Amino acid sequence: MENLTTQLKTKIKKIGRTVGLYISRTSTERTLLEEIVLKFKAIDSGISLIRLGGDHDGGYLVPDDLEGIQYSFSPGVSNIANFEFDCLQRGIISFLADYSVDKPPLNLPGCQFVKKFVGAYNNDTTITLEKWIRESLPPGHKEDLMMQMDIEGAEYETLLATPDSILEKFRILLVEFHNFHHLDNKPHYNLVNATIEKIRERFEPVHLHANNYEKVANVNGVLMPNVIEVTFLRKDRVKENKGLRALPHVLDLPNNPEWADVELPPIWK
Repeated sequence: MENLTTQLKTKIKKIGRTVGLYISRTSTERTLLEEIVLKFKAIDSGISLIRLGGDHDGGYLVPDDLEGIQYSFSPGVSNIANFEFDCLQRGIISFLADYSVDKPPLNLPGCQFVKKFVGAYNNDTTITLEKWIRESLPPGHKEDLMMQMDIEGAEYETLLATPDSILEKFRILLVEFHNFHHLDNKPHYNLVNATIEKIRERFEPVHLHANNYEKVANVNGVLMPNVIEVTFLRKDRVKENKGLRALPHVLDLPNNPEWADVELPPIWK
């Protein structure tokens, strides 16, 4: 005799066929999960890393290759602007965007803020990275840019919607990737995979750090940090590939100082 769960599943399938709907569950194979980890593994580019943005949340490790960068873009502000403050001390002006706040939490002379989310389309509350950059930069600006992106899961659609001609303007990308614990869902896996493939056409990952506000998840046998901060350097700026970056870095610190930092599982190193 079928148990209640089996009976319910059978009934749902019958209803789906009757109205022309098909309910399916797709799961990502372990081999694909292992392959996507390889695409995120950080190399030692031959350029030392420095820390910008303070000791904890909002602080990032970046290549010590900032000379010539005049402007940085920061989609996602919330209540932290320590990274932009440190950039300003180095003469780098930041453009900030976030619809969830009315202004940056710090006084940042010369920096500009727009009250909009950054995403894959344009409307009253959202702006694409392409439009934001074109409207922000002074006419004729051709120097390299930097970006620090923390937009709570919208990074995938935003980056995929950004033309290559815009992405290649950036020398350094700092991207916080979310929802890796959902990589067992094939559509989400495809979204993340398409994003990292697009980035890797022009950039190399040079540092990884798991955000300790989230835990490590076991996804079909592969350990995944739920949220991971990745530093990318454009390939033409890589001095040499010295192999994988040693992790954790001596400058790594927990996002939340009250909790122990999350060490990346061995497969990520």
